[in-house]
Amino acid sequence: MIELTGSSLTLEQMKSILYKGQQVALNAVSLERVQRSREAVDRIVENDKTVYGINTGFGKFSDVKIDEKDTKALQLHLIRSHACGVGEPFSEKVSRAMVVLRLNALMKGFSGIRVEVLERFAFMVNNDIHPVIPQQGSLGASGDLAPLSHLALVLLGEGFVWRDGGHVPAAQVWNEFGMEPIILEAKEGLALINGTQAMTAQGVVNYLEAEKLAYSSEWIAAMTMEALHGITDAFHPAIHEARGYKEQVDVASRMLTWLEDSVLTTVQGEKRVQDAYSIRCIPQVHGASWQVLSYVKEKLEIEMNAATDNPLIFEDGEVVVSGGNFHGQPIAFAMDFLKIGVAELANISERRIERLVNPQLNEGLPPFLSPQPGLQSGAMILQYSAASLVSENKTLAHPASVDSIPSSGNQEDHVSMGTIGSRHAQQIIKNARNVLAIEALCAMTGCMFRGEDKMAPKTRGQLEGLLQVAEPIKEDRIFGPDIEKISDYLNA
Repeated sequence: MIELTGSSLTLEQMKSILYKGQQVALNAVSLERVQRSREAVDRIVENDKTVYGINTGFGKFSDVKIDEKDTKALQLHLIRSHACGVGEPFSEKVSRAMVVLRLNALMKGFSGIRVEVLERFAFMVNNDIHPVIPQQGSLGASGDLAPLSHLALVLLGEGFVWRDGGHVPAAQVWNEFGMEPIILEAKEGLALINGTQAMTAQGVVNYLEAEKLAYSSEWIAAMTMEALHGITDAFHPAIHEARGYKEQVDVASRMLTWLEDSVLTTVQGEKRVQDAYSIRCIPQVHGASWQVLSYVKEKLEIEMNAATDNPLIFEDGEVVVSGGNFHGQPIAFAMDFLKIGVAELANISERRIERLVNPQLNEGLPPFLSPQPGLQSGAMILQYSAASLVSENKTLAHPASVDSIPSSGNQEDHVSMGTIGSRHAQQIIKNARNVLAIEALCAMTGCMFRGEDKMAPKTRGQLEGLLQVAEPIKEDRIFGPDIEKISDYLNA
């Protein structure tokens, strides 16, 4: 059980919640803050004090005063009108992350929401009630309004919930649990949808998948080195310490560990003096991608514990301030940076694939790893697929954050497009994983041609794992399913 306080959630905890089904509990001290914040909202309504989002309209309508009798209707209209997302839904894992992150943000006690709403959120997490949330429609400032509105709909007994890979009406789910939908009070609708939890939830899943892929890229590259009789001198610690980047030093160290006791690798001068950059510069390039991951991790863990509502309530209601914490610029930049870092893992992987299949570069391996060159094409078109994915990544890596389109009558005149960046990052990660799956297939074929008994013990262990899901290239076959199986294996 992971206790949510509003300020201490980590990526490691999110990993347990998302991938191991870990349940959540609500911190008692934080709930006291939530209660005091709610009492402040009730006083504002009772005293008819004009405060944005509590008894006013939203966006350009912020100057329209709302009568006390209409404050509940205001919240309902807000959620329904803003639930206009389109396109394919976010994955169920991202939906679960979104519920957890919105709950954690509200636990900070700055949003004026009732405790019972947060308890219902916790019930959703602990009973796998995951809203169906369309991916498209968020500008990433004034928060992820459209996606979070679809999340909030489920609380109201509207919208849909994931169930066995399909979608069922939320009202049906609450009926099954013998529970009534939530009826929102003043400020609560805005508290539910004003935040960055869509881009951040997708960002969390992106980071966890990218981190896993970055580690996998190293043992796959090590297998490629064995297949190509790569020179291990390039990983000598002194080289990398002389430059000073910790991530580069770490990659070089891990590469030497993967290749320890290999009979297939060489030293400089044994076959050639030095390798091509895609082999020799693995620590420099992969290490730079690890630097990107470190940056992204730092920003995500801040945002996961951030108050991103507007207005925010401080000092038990004595101070209520409208600001812009809903603006997704920090995560927009982080996701655009992540796109570049992961795309580069695929770029250099594709160049290693080319060396594995090109008879002028592959150190005596069969041309295109073909069992019968000419009669059988072998891995020729596998390299085409990798090149296509890498090219697509270059388009997707264009930064979303450099764009902004004004909205709400120019009241909201600068937005982040961070949710677009996070969605594109997810596609880049998928593409990169497929590229590395292709490299793994080619590398395992090359290593088995050389003799798997000559491999390093650690890379041979990875080869044995790969052989559980795919075979090396022994004859031409439909390779698409192999790529998919290895990709799933890399993400397991």
